[in-house]
Amino acid sequence: MSVAPVPAGPPAAAQRLTGAVLTGLQSAGLAESVVLDVIHRALTEDLPESGTGWAVDATSAATVDAALTSHGSVVSRAHGVVAGVPVAAAVFETLLGDAVTVLPVIADGDRVAPGTEVLQVSGPVRGLLTAERTALNLLCHLSGVATATRLWVDAVAGTGAAVRDTRKTLPGLRALEKYAVRCGGGRNHRMSLTDAALVKDNHVIAAGGVAAAFAAVRAHFADLPVEVECDTVEQVAEAVGAGADLILCDNMSLDDLRASVAIAHPAGVLLEASGGLTLDVAAAVASTGVNYLAVGALTHSAPALDLGFDLAVTTAS
Repeated sequence: MSVAPVPAGPPAAAQRLTGAVLTGLQSAGLAESVVLDVIHRALTEDLPESGTGWAVDATSAATVDAALTSHGSVVSRAHGVVAGVPVAAAVFETLLGDAVTVLPVIADGDRVAPGTEVLQVSGPVRGLLTAERTALNLLCHLSGVATATRLWVDAVAGTGAAVRDTRKTLPGLRALEKYAVRCGGGRNHRMSLTDAALVKDNHVIAAGGVAAAFAAVRAHFADLPVEVECDTVEQVAEAVGAGADLILCDNMSLDDLRASVAIAHPAGVLLEASGGLTLDVAAAVASTGVNYLAVGALTHSAPALDLGFDLAVTTAS
C-alpha cells in the first residue's frame, strides 16, 4: 500500500486557541501559557519536533485517508467527577488549529456516569486520532484527581472541616492538579514555597525548637502566613504561644487532635490534620474540630477516571 507523505504539524507555540476554549481556561483560573506548555511537551513525546514542525503519526498516516473527516466524542466509562475539559479541548486545537471544532458537553466539576458524553470534536480523522491519547491522558488524570477529592469532601460533609491538597504533585502538573482538586470541591494549600511558610519537623530540628523556628521565619518574612507542624499536644501549645497562624497536627490520635483544638481555637489559631489519613477515618478526624484535612493522596495516588474517545467514521470527500 502506497502512502503519501504527511506534512509535519506546526509547533504548539504557533497555535492560537479559539475564544471559547481560551475563555474556558481563563474561567478555570488556568494560564494559557502554562496549559500550552504542558500540551506542547506531551505532544512532543509522541511527535518529536523536526525543523519544520512535529513528526508524523505513522499508524494514522498509513491507515487513514488524508481527506477523511469525521466527528467523535469523549465518553465516560465510569462514575466520577470531570476536570480538564477545556484542557482536552486545547489539545485538539493545538494540534489541528482551525481544522477542528470542539464542543464541551459538560462542565468541569460535573458528575458523570458510564455513557455520559463529555466533549465532542470534529475534523480530520488523522489529526483526531493523533491528538486522542494526549487529550485523554490529561483529562483522565485530572478527572481522577477531582473524583478522589470529591470522595473526601463527601466523607467530611457536615463536619465544618475542609479537604486540602499538598505539594505532592507530579512535576510540571501542579497548576492543573490543584485546579482538579478545586473541581472536586477541595481547597488548595500553597502553590509554591513562596506563598506561605510551613515549618516542618526538620526545620524545627535545624532551628532548635518550634518557637525558635517560628521566630526565625517571622523575622525574615514578617507578612508571610506561617504554618507550624507539630507532633505532640505540647508542641501545639508552644506554637500557639509563639503566634502561629495555622498548626499542622501530624499523625496525632483523635484524643490528641481534640486536645489540640481545645488549645488552639480559643486563641484563634486554625488546625490542620495530616498523616496516615484514610477515607475510613476522615469523618472521625474532621469531627474533632480541626479546620482542615491535608490529603496528599488527592494528587499523588488518584487513579485515572476511565474515559474513552469514540469515533464515528464517514466516507472520504
